[in-house]
Formats: sequence, C-alpha cells, structure tokens
Amino acid sequence: MSLVPRILNHFEESARLKLLSAELLAAPVAEAAALIVAALLDDKKVLTCGNGGSAALAQYFAAHMLNRFDMERPGLATLALSADNATLTSIANDSGFSQVFAKQILALGHSGDIFLVMSTSGNSQNVLDAIMAAHDRGMRVVAMSGGDGGDLMELLAENDIHIGIPHETTARIHEMYLLVLHCLCDSIDCLLLGAE
Repeated sequence: MSLVPRILNHFEESARLKLLSAELLAAPVAEAAALIVAALLDDKKVLTCGNGGSAALAQYFAAHMLNRFDMERPGLATLALSADNATLTSIANDSGFSQVFAKQILALGHSGDIFLVMSTSGNSQNVLDAIMAAHDRGMRVVAMSGGDGGDLMELLAENDIHIGIPHETTARIHEMYLLVLHCLCDSIDCLLLGAE
C-alpha cells in the first residue's frame, strides 16, 4: 500500500483551505492584532488557552509574544492558561474540569485585558465558562473556532472578534490556527515596530 497519494491529498487539502480562507480571515485577524496592540500599549495583557492541540498552540503563541517572533523587541505580556499543570489539576480536582480556565481568568484577568481562546468545535464547556468569566472581568474576547463555531458563537459579545475556520477536520483547523497565529504575531510586530 502506497501512502504517497494520501499524503499528497493532505498537502493539497491544506493548501486549498488556506487559499480559500485568506480573504475571509484577513480582516478579523487584522482587527484582532490591532485590538491586542491597543491593550498592550495600555499596559494590559493577553490571556490565552485551548484544549489539546489548541492548548499547545496557545503556549506557542504566548512564547512568541513573551520572547520574539521575527524581530527583536521587548516581551509582550501574554499568559497561556493551559501551561501550568499544578494549577490545572488543582482546579479540576476541586471545582471540575469546566472551571480550569474560568477560575484563572477570574483571578488574573482585569478590565481591558484580551482573552484569546481556541476551540476547534466551539463546544468545550471549559472554553464556554472561560468566555463568560472573561466578560465578567470586562475583557474582550478573540475566539478562534472551526466549523460553524459551535456554542461559543452565542456567547460572543458585539465587540468580540471571531476568527472562524471553515472546516470540520481538527488537523486542518489546527493548521489554519498556526497560520493565523503567525499572521497575528507578524501584524502585532508590524504595528508596534513598523513594517520593514
């Protein structure tokens, strides 16, 4: 059995999705970058999270914000809520897994901070509870989701930003998340440091 045709199909499907989504996503990504920069310039921070692969991507984004993306610059205040195993397991054990992000937001989030959340389905209860907690703290939400956006669409406020990946397959959604995060990092650097 040759896997080559199957692998080629993955490349082609991923490339097609990226090209088809460019015009759909460029404006909300630019809006999200401007929102994040405005918050950072006001001495606010970004809290970010997700589950599974989205948790890894939240940490990846935080690393680029805190350290650097393509250009040297001071670190930008960003915290991945999925990165602290002791906190996650403590909250999950005492309050249930649905509260692992919400309790952190209620403790660490302040009015004017930004909550960047990733959920491929938009239906994870811990993500939904976190969005409600962010709104309770006066935070704006940048929500990245796949498919039709799931239940999180009903929770987004008018001034929140939705970056919706028009696909149902988790692998394709995560590939798009990575590209979107790279675009966010580049746009943030561009707004802060100027384009080269």
